[in-house]
Amino acid sequence: VTCIVGPNGCGKSNIIDAIRWVLGEQSSSTLRARRMEDVIFSGTKHRSAQNLASVRLIFSDAKELSPGGLEELSIERILHRSGESTYKINSQAVRLKDLRQLFMDTAIGVSGYSLISQGDIDDILKENKEERRKIFEEASGISLLHYKKEEARRRLLRVEDHYLRMMDIVGELEERR
Repeated sequence: VTCIVGPNGCGKSNIIDAIRWVLGEQSSSTLRARRMEDVIFSGTKHRSAQNLASVRLIFSDAKELSPGGLEELSIERILHRSGESTYKINSQAVRLKDLRQLFMDTAIGVSGYSLISQGDIDDILKENKEERRKIFEEASGISLLHYKKEEARRRLLRVEDHYLRMMDIVGELEERR
């Protein structure tokens, strides 16, 4: 168990927020902000405002996790004032979906149980049984399988819709012929 300990106001929550953010957190309220652009430094009397926010998280000894089996795994998120967000794995631009899939079944991630903030334990205990089940599924390593199953189900539904539409068109063409 690793904990971040320190006096009030030293930035413990900021570190956790930065880790959640680079892992793809989409809820600004989870990051203690009103809107996502609030994570970008707005400036002070002595320092000018920035045009982007960037966090890079580097995992060492991550051969199993890293694409290509590299010793280090680097993930990065960049948010511009325009609202454009960029995700990178080992300096290669990727989609948020790719980043989330990389960390599924590792307990690392926005919804993973490895990042528990103050008050989260109460929330976990109060959550319904389905939400608690998700935590145990991730810990047991089957959440990626559930994700892939749901994705395959959605694709099959789209194929079925396309098939039905095609059959309607063929039926119309048969009538015209």
